[in-house]
Amino acid sequence: MAGPTIGFQGEHGAYSEEAIFKEFGRRVGTHPAASIREVFQLTEAGKVDLGVVPVENSVEGSINETYDMLLSSTVRVVGEIVLRVVHCLIALPTARLSGIRVVYSHPQALAQCRNFVTSTGLEPIVTYDTAGSVKMIKEKRLEGAAAIAGQRAAEIYGLKVLKKGIEDYATNSTRFLVIRRASEAVAGGAPGRRSKTSLIFAVKHRPGSLYNALEAFARAGINLTKIESRPTKERPWEYYFFVDIQGDAKDPKVAGVLSELEARAAFLKVLGSYPRSRADRP
Repeated sequence: MAGPTIGFQGEHGAYSEEAIFKEFGRRVGTHPAASIREVFQLTEAGKVDLGVVPVENSVEGSINETYDMLLSSTVRVVGEIVLRVVHCLIALPTARLSGIRVVYSHPQALAQCRNFVTSTGLEPIVTYDTAGSVKMIKEKRLEGAAAIAGQRAAEIYGLKVLKKGIEDYATNSTRFLVIRRASEAVAGGAPGRRSKTSLIFAVKHRPGSLYNALEAFARAGINLTKIESRPTKERPWEYYFFVDIQGDAKDPKVAGVLSELEARAAFLKVLGSYPRSRADRP
């Protein structure tokens, strides 16, 4: 039986596709999309069974487009994947490292390889995708140019890896979220420590409101694994808070705190409960 079709941002060989294969195996179908927004739209419309989108990198931090889409979209978060990212410098088969003058890639990848790019004197040029940069070099036969992408992208497009492991930090990893159409999502993750719940809330713009919202988690002994603020955009200097907590929304203790938070907050949206990534488990 064929596996599900899963949407991702980029061309075949992108890190998002690697994350899909890591989590679901190679029997699934993958559907490239031009942007993170398009992955959400495909998922909402039921044109793919699932979507996989990057949400944060261990070196460069959060992916703002994903957070903005989580706020406006109706999808549910049903899983997470943590992928160790190994960047390669990839060029035409005839290329030599000494002849490379410019390097193309997604802005996150360029930033994660900043030391290498600077030390080799390469001119960085931003593109929309890592694997897409490799594809472009092949199709345009760009001499003196290289791309930063994964080794699989080089294999797919028949190009050469000039140097592997050019990322600035050996721990460089990206966390991805698995999203599903709300009507098809299964509520809850894996009750207990091995589950996470993601949510968004806003508080009234007055002293102590954020403390009052977070105090309920501390009193219940619920660990916050991440908190991220994003501007509301409608009202200057007011923010939405994106929070990940340990525990399942169906757990009575977590459910009680979420009910308390809803009463204290100006806005609350629970994105979903899901099993924690294997890379995030003790």
